[in-house]
Amino acid sequence: MPPYTALVTLLAVVLYFAFALRVARARGRFGVGLPATSGNADFERIFRIHQNTNEWLLVFLVPLWLCALSLSDVGAAALGVVWLIGRIIYAVGYTQAVEKRLPGFFIQSSACILLFLWATIGVARHLLGG
Repeated sequence: MPPYTALVTLLAVVLYFAFALRVARARGRFGVGLPATSGNADFERIFRIHQNTNEWLLVFLVPLWLCALSLSDVGAAALGVVWLIGRIIYAVGYTQAVEKRLPGFFIQSSACILLFLWATIGVARHLLGG
């Protein structure tokens, strides 16, 4: 098992859970009852942070593990940390204003693109016998 990638995976799950807790607290603070997902702009931004993270988890985790297993545990984990930092920057910015989400979004999406490229190279190397 690639231990560094496993650690980054656990940290990603912790971050996702923390965002879920923020949504639950925000429901009470802003008076947005279940099953509503709108009605207060501050709540909606917190909700979208969690949802967007959910949308990106598969795009992040699959290449992360393919890269770790086929190329480099340390390299995959390092890009995983960049992804985590990007998600945090995204959340902090988006909480303040919609347009402030973009720096974090570009950081995390760039990490995913690199992971995908590295995973593709690693898988191709294995398929070609190298």
